[in-house]
Amino acid sequence: MKLRRDAIDEMLVKPGKPADLDRRSTSEMRVRWLDPIAAGGQKELAEAALEALKEDLTAAQELLYATHAYALLVIFQAPDAAGKDGTIKHVLSGVNPQGCSVTSFKTPSAEEQAHDFLWRCSKVLPEKGRIGIFNRSYYEEVLVARVHPEILADEHLPPEAGQGGELWKRRFEDINAFEHHLTRNGTRVVKFFLHVSKEEQKKRLLQRLEDPMKHWKFSTSDIQERAYFDDYRDAYEALISTTSTSWAPWYVVPADHKYAMRALVAGVLAHTIEELDLHMPEVTPERSAEIAGYKQALLTE
Repeated sequence: MKLRRDAIDEMLVKPGKPADLDRRSTSEMRVRWLDPIAAGGQKELAEAALEALKEDLTAAQELLYATHAYALLVIFQAPDAAGKDGTIKHVLSGVNPQGCSVTSFKTPSAEEQAHDFLWRCSKVLPEKGRIGIFNRSYYEEVLVARVHPEILADEHLPPEAGQGGELWKRRFEDINAFEHHLTRNGTRVVKFFLHVSKEEQKKRLLQRLEDPMKHWKFSTSDIQERAYFDDYRDAYEALISTTSTSWAPWYVVPADHKYAMRALVAGVLAHTIEELDLHMPEVTPERSAEIAGYKQALLTE
């Protein structure tokens, strides 16, 4: 199964165009993207689609790993409780773990703050042949730092970094240049914003508070940061609009229904690798003869 191109195009934020988050649905797609590959309602269809799309992703990742020509960097950004962890877990459950790594970025350490804002991410980039997943990323430095500018004091920025709007403008330029550099050197970059509504976020946070088995997922900061929901939405609008490029596109995925969100993400990832037009490495006649010899030796033991 392949995710329909019109569905991919609907989620894509075209370079130079606004993200228009306020106009994008958090709960549904405009185009019909679920084909009747299984009986049941929307949830059952999406879950069946996810399984089929995971098979595509597994095959695509095997090609990526075997050819060792490109790396894939996947960035997830989203409000709290949007489903980043669950999406990474479910979408990549069929991928060879030897060819994939996941890095979660929390509050920067003192060492990380002593470097430029891209440093802590650049040192864990995926090798060629591998998929690297960033659960949050350097985009936090034009997101959290924008909503809470007081944290910039700990970064000891030089005058050349700029202040206010000039600081964000320069960081956007740095990010675009960094991602362009990665692409030119064989690392494809694909970025997902999981677009969850404020109402759905409230529902999920309440579930964490009401279910003792989910208490471990709850953080006091989840409630504190919820008060800045609209400020974060404005910051996301700015960063996505400015940094969705032809070489490192942003996809805005409706996230109120996790079952649909996961299938859509899997489809975009498989599509991204397939666009590389990879082929299994060719075996030389000499190597084929060697393999035939090894096979015959085993058969005649």
